[in-house]
Amino acid sequence: MEHISQLGTQIQEKTANPEILVISRFFRPAEAVIGEYVYNRCLQDPDRIIMLAAGCSGDKIFDQAQKFPVYRWPNLHVCRGNLLGNILQPWLHIIGSLLIAIKLYFRYHYRYIEWCHGYDFPALLLLSYILPIRFFIYLHGNDLLNVVRNPVWRSLFAFTLQRAEGIVCNNSYLRDALRQSFRFDTPTHVINPVVRPEKFGHATSPSHLDDLRQRIRQIYNIPETAIVILSVANLVTYKSIERVIDNIPLLLTVGVDVHYIICGEGDEQLHLKSKTERLRINDRVHFSGHVAERELAGYFAACDIFAQLNVWDRNNQDIYHFNLVYLEAGYFSKPVIASRTGSVLDVVRHEENGLLVNPESGYEVFQTFNRLCQDQQLREKLGRQGQELAKRRTYYRWLYEPESRSSCLLN
Repeated sequence: MEHISQLGTQIQEKTANPEILVISRFFRPAEAVIGEYVYNRCLQDPDRIIMLAAGCSGDKIFDQAQKFPVYRWPNLHVCRGNLLGNILQPWLHIIGSLLIAIKLYFRYHYRYIEWCHGYDFPALLLLSYILPIRFFIYLHGNDLLNVVRNPVWRSLFAFTLQRAEGIVCNNSYLRDALRQSFRFDTPTHVINPVVRPEKFGHATSPSHLDDLRQRIRQIYNIPETAIVILSVANLVTYKSIERVIDNIPLLLTVGVDVHYIICGEGDEQLHLKSKTERLRINDRVHFSGHVAERELAGYFAACDIFAQLNVWDRNNQDIYHFNLVYLEAGYFSKPVIASRTGSVLDVVRHEENGLLVNPESGYEVFQTFNRLCQDQQLREKLGRQGQELAKRRTYYRWLYEPESRSSCLLN
């Protein structure tokens, strides 16, 4: 991590006339959904962007390789995990982002700030009074929920939304929740996340994917002719991994040679493993643990169906999040089975790139799994269309050029 005063002219040569300061607590190289979203945003306009983010492990080498300047404030993690740390940490983010944003203004004289989540928004509100700038604020899910639950922050956040040039939600379900929670007349836009193939390394050529498919199947002793279902998720209750497991013995009963690979870790892991043993399908259900982003390509290549049946409950904040993993499965031409709920509807289109089900209906879920397992042509059709959807891009520049909104999508 380099201090602001050490970057000088080398960074300025990268970005001749930057006009947008993008600020985010989360940014690569840390593996975080918001960080990936922000990085993809920066890659669209590297000549217009200055990036300001919290520090993270490995950031110095990563930052030097970018085509836009990247600055960091220290992420100290003071007393992390206890009450004092929970109180201090947000203020460290607020103070760090505020002070460096002011310094960067006198260096670059940027005109806009894109605040890439709802966290730490008081710093953004102060900047809008201190500096002659306009700003956009992005929302992802948890950030909105945290504000809504805090009566003090709620009124201040409503005032911030009203002052914004625009609001960006990463899915339409979140946009609707925002409108139900607050009254404002600020333009509100939906910009879904996109798939960045580079995150999977160089493992996306057809021949390489075939090799990866065979390698992963060999690791788990899965025949080439077997149907493989894949889930990539934190192993928590509302991800409903258990509902997929319940369908494995049923599919075996009707003659489907099926295996299930689960990528992820979490509180439910021991319970799920115990269940597979009770059902005597532990040779059919494979727990891979945490899988790094660059290794996920092999698992997507090895599977025939991607399935994740998220359910709603009061602890399920994921209902507000854009589930990028469904789009990533589509990028690898895999059909998706998902719940007909929440933000999933932005990414999984029924009978187009996947099949939507009511996760509470065991009969419907089983019939859907059986149908897709038995119908290779349907799997291939949904997979092809899923790949087309996953390759679409949305321009962020239409936030600044309203006349171009009608043509903001690329195939």
